[in-house]
Amino acid sequence: MFKVVVDVTPIDSQPSGVGLYVFNLVEALSKLEHTESFDSFELGLAYQPGLKNWLKGKLDFPENLQHYSNLYQIPIPVRLSNLFLDYLPQIFPHYLQPILEKPNIFHGTNYTVYPYQNIQKIMTIYDLSFIRYPEYVNSVVKQYTKRLIKCLEWTDLIIAISESSKQDIINYLKVPSEKVIVTPLASRYNANFLSTLNLEKEVQNINYDLSKPYLLFVSTIEPRKNINAIISAFNFLKKRYKIEHQLVLIGRKGWNYEPIFTAIENSPWKKEIHHLDYLSNELVALFYSKAEVFLYPSHYEGFGLPVLEAMTLGSPVITSNISSIPEVTGNAAILIDPNDYMQLAEAILQVISDSQLRQNLINKGKIRADLFSWERTAAETLKAYKSII
Repeated sequence: MFKVVVDVTPIDSQPSGVGLYVFNLVEALSKLEHTESFDSFELGLAYQPGLKNWLKGKLDFPENLQHYSNLYQIPIPVRLSNLFLDYLPQIFPHYLQPILEKPNIFHGTNYTVYPYQNIQKIMTIYDLSFIRYPEYVNSVVKQYTKRLIKCLEWTDLIIAISESSKQDIINYLKVPSEKVIVTPLASRYNANFLSTLNLEKEVQNINYDLSKPYLLFVSTIEPRKNINAIISAFNFLKKRYKIEHQLVLIGRKGWNYEPIFTAIENSPWKKEIHHLDYLSNELVALFYSKAEVFLYPSHYEGFGLPVLEAMTLGSPVITSNISSIPEVTGNAAILIDPNDYMQLAEAILQVISDSQLRQNLINKGKIRADLFSWERTAAETLKAYKSII
């Protein structure tokens, strides 16, 4: 029997991005913990409050985590612990390590892991966008590099989420390949997700007419996602081919999103471009399932989870031919150069004009998506844990 503690600080009441990965990983690990064939480990969760809650004395775990056993509250916010990492790393073994009740492994899930003593330390690194493409990240993320390199001094194993990210870690951080293990992600949905839901009431609360055909993008609204290329392709298709489709962008505003909304405002078809911000998992799934085509011409991805979600729910996919994305899609999507919006426009026209091509992409996408599951991710992660015990 060994004990692993996973840092669940990235999870909030509406998890997305890293938080979504950690939430699903913990849920799947918990199921393995109670499965007969995986009865050799005990799972614990560590959580740090946000700065605002810490200042108010609110240190509780988020409600969506409180049903788990072995919960460990680290009583300082991330901003403060980052300062300790930078200037007083010796504080962690002496003052915070006793809170964890002697685990064998601590899994840092957001580009850091603390220098606890006599504990094997694992760190998940999702991508190296802040090193490879600093122009696509904000000032907070740019600070990751120095801290990440410092944490590598005491990290025993790294988990990457794609072979592409693993190669970046090896090449840019000079980490030996045997020290990096890949555990692919999975969709938050399964193919039958929508079949048991009644979304009529929720649909009434969104400002969109689902009877109109639409092109879809789902992710954070920020420069790396290359949304301006989508808008340029949309404008071209509207002008040249007078397509009847709307364009739907679903996602929270990230950083430097202003030029994207300027491009929308300057479009002659701005009334047919809809930004719907954050939606429930159920509504996002509904939009995936009814989209004429899903567009994801991102400049760089550690994995590209929205692509997998779209394939899971039956949306034909057009996406980038770079970084990790071809690993996810296999031959189940049309891959384009993200720097050429005309390639994107031509691919869109192909899919919406050819019902057989569209259906072939849907069928291939569902088959491809079946290869990924959180159960597999958790099993591979558990295998990584066992490799360093």
